[in-house]
Amino acid sequence: MNCVHLSLVLCLEFAAIPGGAAQQNIPKAENSGAPPQQEESSQSRKLSRLPIEWIIGPYVPVQEQLKPLTNSQREQAYFRQTFLTAGSYVARAFSAGLDQARGVPQQWGGGWPGYGRRYSARYGEFVVQNTWVAAGNALLDYEPRYDFCRCDGFWPRTLHAISRNFVAYNRTERELRPQMPTYTGAFASGLLYNTWLPGQNNIWKGGALSMLSQAGIGSGYNFGSEFSLDILHAFGLKKEIHRKGTSDRSPPKISQ
Repeated sequence: MNCVHLSLVLCLEFAAIPGGAAQQNIPKAENSGAPPQQEESSQSRKLSRLPIEWIIGPYVPVQEQLKPLTNSQREQAYFRQTFLTAGSYVARAFSAGLDQARGVPQQWGGGWPGYGRRYSARYGEFVVQNTWVAAGNALLDYEPRYDFCRCDGFWPRTLHAISRNFVAYNRTERELRPQMPTYTGAFASGLLYNTWLPGQNNIWKGGALSMLSQAGIGSGYNFGSEFSLDILHAFGLKKEIHRKGTSDRSPPKISQ
């Protein structure tokens, strides 16, 4: 399909951006007397694998201190979020199911062949959006991972999850900034998605609807991520993994 080919091409074109674009913005470590080989190794260290990462993607546990990611770690986070996270595939399956139920686009028909086309198109849209977001986060030194709330209670955690769909930490890992890459990426991928569809489509309307979809589905995805351990515990799974106590980190500042 044209949409699949186009998404793969865009993915290959932009995949190198998160590492290269952020190169000049990452502060150099102070000279600690370590040999150059050791410093280079620390800059390319791998992101640690976390217990439920395969479900919700790379995240920051409650007990872990937020630290700026290296170029290599950003690339790892991008590929894990885009291709190695079950939640991403489930979300695309849900979107394609809604399209199937609505019968849009009509030219793709029904049944499994029609659903396969719709799923491919939605996943291609997601790859384009996540590539754009990763590049933007790298350029602005934004934190790309979801950080679990250092708080307790249903409503504080819910508000935290929803807010992370609209703001992100900058390179200080303490100050919050508007999630511009997320929504510009949603708009751009919505434009491109509507050029893939057969027939005449209003691509600008498609871009705007994609941003609205990001606001709703993104908030829901963050909610599921925040309470993922609670849900697993309710089914008797991953009971050995527990949320840690609250952090003594000072409240983040939101720039105007």
